[in-house]
Amino acid sequence: MGTGPNTAVRSTSGRPGTSPSPGARDHVPASRDTTRGDDPAEAPWNGRTPTVLLIEDDPGDALLVEELVADSEVPLRLSLARTLAEAITALEAEVPQCILLDLHLPDAQGLEALERVLVHSGGSAVVVLTGLAEERSGLAAVAAGAQDYLIKGRVEPDLFVRAIRYAMQRKQTEQAASALQTSRLRAQENARLERGLLPTPLLLDSTVAICARYQPGRSQALLGGDFYDVVQTPDGMTHAVVGDVSGHGPDEAALGVCLRVAWRSFVLAGARGQQLLTLLEQILVAERSGPEIFATLTCLTRSPADDHMNLQRAGHPGVLIRSPETGVSLEEVTGGPVLGLLPGRASWPVTAVPIHRHGAVMMFTDGLIEGRIGTGHERLGEQGLLELARRHAHEAADAFVDTLIHSAQTLAASGGGLADDVAVLHLEWNGAT
Repeated sequence: MGTGPNTAVRSTSGRPGTSPSPGARDHVPASRDTTRGDDPAEAPWNGRTPTVLLIEDDPGDALLVEELVADSEVPLRLSLARTLAEAITALEAEVPQCILLDLHLPDAQGLEALERVLVHSGGSAVVVLTGLAEERSGLAAVAAGAQDYLIKGRVEPDLFVRAIRYAMQRKQTEQAASALQTSRLRAQENARLERGLLPTPLLLDSTVAICARYQPGRSQALLGGDFYDVVQTPDGMTHAVVGDVSGHGPDEAALGVCLRVAWRSFVLAGARGQQLLTLLEQILVAERSGPEIFATLTCLTRSPADDHMNLQRAGHPGVLIRSPETGVSLEEVTGGPVLGLLPGRASWPVTAVPIHRHGAVMMFTDGLIEGRIGTGHERLGEQGLLELARRHAHEAADAFVDTLIHSAQTLAASGGGLADDVAVLHLEWNGAT
């Protein structure tokens, strides 16, 4: 920093301001630890000694900053960079809690120096050092992103250290506020994705009752790619789908929404069987973020007058069938590969499965059955889910679905709970024609 009438600094030891000797630079080490002893109680910084990087090319001013730290008798680890290039190298090696920045450096001046430091500062608080006639520069620096500014020659040791502490706390507050805003935006994004993943069933009559549940996995910041939908067409047929896009996060959730909307559109347009899944695979391949992304699903079609339903499976778990006569059974029809594995070459057979006129079917994603039970690697699996379902076969749809989800969660609790998304779709026909 430049010196002169408006930038004179005063030694905090009570000595009048003096110009440093030519050898003063040799008395300012590149790094100096001012801690006194190893007792954490000596450091009023939550038990940690903060690191401060001073970016200052004038050896006299750098020495006086060291004296401010020493006279404050507050533990502080101070290191020195004499140029912006040297400072950037130091920041790449270690991010300090605070940066003291002179705005007049050999390789950067004014707000340009601040902007370049902010790019590399990470979570560091930045305090700008200015001269007596440069208070406007300090205010401009704060407006540009610095946490505070100090006027050289006007700072006592205790105020100097307090300014550093406040700047660090202010930076933490700013980061917390930013994280909160990010969380709010993420919640809004979740809500938008959820509206796409969790549709309102398109029912034309009361021949079928729907019970649906969706539960995001415990480890996810965003919804995953599980999806479901139900549509009735004018011919009286009920069509349903439950699917799961591999992976978790916004890309997978968006792809899940895309596939659900595409499925509804294709069904309403008359696509059925092999043609329907071929079209869905084309959408997946066109929209996925990489060739490793795939989707599993089960499709169902039934007329209330029929004693059977048509199932089509693409790498997805089976379905539970509930009958007032025979109880609960697991149906795993012959299926084809997951969507996206063999684009344009796969086939998915349609299988007719008997179902009681007043029967019900529960479709689900693998998040419900993949939780670890006990202390080993055993998972609930489809057979475990079937056993649970048979114990509660007498319960109504809502209670039946909620009980199965709760039981699966309880069994998986010792293994960390259900880590994946869970989507469950229960359809029950009332026998009307």
